[in-house]
Amino acid sequence: MAQEFFIKSADLEAKIRQLLPSQGGLGAGQDLTATTQIVPIVDLTETAEGSNVRADLQTAFSHNNSNIVETTNTTNTLITNTGYWRIFGVNSFTGAGVSAIFLVDAAGTAKDIYRNGGLAGYVDNIPFDFNVFLSAGDELRVQTNATTITARVAFRQIADIDGNLIQPT
Repeated sequence: MAQEFFIKSADLEAKIRQLLPSQGGLGAGQDLTATTQIVPIVDLTETAEGSNVRADLQTAFSHNNSNIVETTNTTNTLITNTGYWRIFGVNSFTGAGVSAIFLVDAAGTAKDIYRNGGLAGYVDNIPFDFNVFLSAGDELRVQTNATTITARVAFRQIADIDGNLIQPT
């Protein structure tokens, strides 16, 4: 015979309210419960969140939510807002000793998160596509160290700091 337990957790209740906004979370007078009985689970998370867009499509660029920056022989601050961001583009370079560096600066302490560069006698284009998380006070910067390298960067926010998806518009 199955046993039932009541669960008191503010974190779990907040997650239920986030995942099931159309149901008003748990509602007044409702408690979370657990049971020792095995119950099959059907995952309706995407529908409950109001999103039926596949995760890979959700990261798409669009007219209204894309930003593009070119950086040659300088440093540009790309993003100062919190959240999850998709960074996409190409580094074009000729020659040795040139590099493109993406770094996150947190309160004056910078850390490289992506870097590439050229070799003597080569002309190349290196594509990149990665995601980055920025917390409060973080900045994403791109830096190139010569006139023979250009970072062409497109970026868009894919989720806010709490992980709520931001759909392309």
